[in-house]
Amino acid sequence: MGQELTGWDKRSAHGEPIESLMTLINEHTRATVENPVSRCLKEGRVITLAENSVLINKLGNEIPIQDSVAPIRDRIGNIVGAVMVFHDISKEARLFRKLSYQASHDTLTGLINRHEFENRLVTALDGLHDKPEQTHALLYLDLDQFKVVNDTFGHTAGDELLRQIADIVQANIRSTDIVARLGGDEFGILLERCTEGRAVEVAEAIRGAIEAHRFNWKEAFTGARCSIGVVMMSVESENVASIMSSADVACYSAKDMGRNQIHLYQDSDASMRHEEMKWVSRITSAVEESRFELFFQPIVGIGQENNNSRGHFELLLRMRDENGEIVGPDQFIPAAERYNLMSTLDRWVIKEALSNLADRDSETGEARFTLAINLSGTSLSEDRFLEFVITELEKQKLPKGAICFEITETAAISNLSRVITFMQATKKLGCKFSLDDFGSGLSSFTYLKNLPVDYLKIDGQFIRHVAEDSVDESMVMAINQVGRAMGIETIAERVETKEVFDKLSELGIEFAQGFYIARPASVSTFEPWAEFTTSKKSA
Repeated sequence: MGQELTGWDKRSAHGEPIESLMTLINEHTRATVENPVSRCLKEGRVITLAENSVLINKLGNEIPIQDSVAPIRDRIGNIVGAVMVFHDISKEARLFRKLSYQASHDTLTGLINRHEFENRLVTALDGLHDKPEQTHALLYLDLDQFKVVNDTFGHTAGDELLRQIADIVQANIRSTDIVARLGGDEFGILLERCTEGRAVEVAEAIRGAIEAHRFNWKEAFTGARCSIGVVMMSVESENVASIMSSADVACYSAKDMGRNQIHLYQDSDASMRHEEMKWVSRITSAVEESRFELFFQPIVGIGQENNNSRGHFELLLRMRDENGEIVGPDQFIPAAERYNLMSTLDRWVIKEALSNLADRDSETGEARFTLAINLSGTSLSEDRFLEFVITELEKQKLPKGAICFEITETAAISNLSRVITFMQATKKLGCKFSLDDFGSGLSSFTYLKNLPVDYLKIDGQFIRHVAEDSVDESMVMAINQVGRAMGIETIAERVETKEVFDKLSELGIEFAQGFYIARPASVSTFEPWAEFTTSKKSA
């Protein structure tokens, strides 16, 4: 066995120094390891090779080995030789390397994982103490609407997209930079010895490259976009945990800005998140103390053929603070969405609307008026939410068309398979659906054919200036034409002037909602059969 490993036979080995027969090096440092036989004879004790020792045999092959050498003594204790026992541990070494690799790398992309990435951050941060003038940058990348790919093409396609994103990121950074898959559709990038300006440039290059990427899958294709948070590391940085937290906050800020953005972390970001967390407590207290209430806003027909249509009203959630003052939704909804409280609020609205406001006295089986209830994306993602809605609908036994659920286009696309299941199940119970903020998404028309909606609610950004902006007018016309072709009615939101209302009538939009029609009012004044005139703007 020793002859096979070393490549020497007895005849050729005779008279050769032991160092020639056994050349040993450290696998990692490549430094020569002192021959254990020589050490044993010199020190007169058992010698064991250090880990990572490699034997270079006569043919130049490298073989990982373990060995021990013991002295041979005569009857009076003098050392007269040594005996060495060694064996090939190549299989064990390969297994160890494999396990070590798996422990530190992501199996899908081949990138290092979160644990190893944080170890690299620790090393990089420690290195700044020796060179305090330097800075590093951490980029936190999160794909926008990655669930769309999984829901539309399947998880195999999602895995392939993640591998392609990893390649795109690596193509836009230096070979010395470090990229990791942190989990799911999140990636971390460490740019060592990098200035703030350069970090923003790299982040923008990565964002642009991902946006330009065309993902092809089985004769279909889609795009990809991402949000990136950037945080600078300096000798004053507290620790890796705080750096990662700041990067996460910056990434969420980029998403809050509308997605497909980059955001450089500022101290104010942390204070903003702190304020949001305060809202969690306030929202919880408002629920417990019954300080939420509903407002309504009418949606009216445009044109002669639609003016006699049944009433349609959107329900709007409002909250009263500790002093009884109304709190606008823009203040508490973002916090409720971020901290998973929207499902609680949506459930309250549904119970209130179905129990106390919806039409239940129809003799024809068709509702005389429709209540539109907004649903959040987080509620639609919740496993038991559909079960809750079905239970409430079956309990109330409302006529067909009494309830219309409004789902934003973004929420629908982000939860496509769940939303389709939700729609199909509740439509069987007589509900209608409106796709809110239509036109704001990336692939509005692409996904529309998969969603069994009754109304398209055109995003207000296209409505406000439709009477004077030819681009907005063209967008509204296109949405209306697609809606008509698919048998879907259109609703214009944020109608605030007579000029806009008249233009919408000219373009053939069926319904309108906004301050020109009526401002939101408390449901305590709700009179669903009242006539709403459109000849003048309500106060």
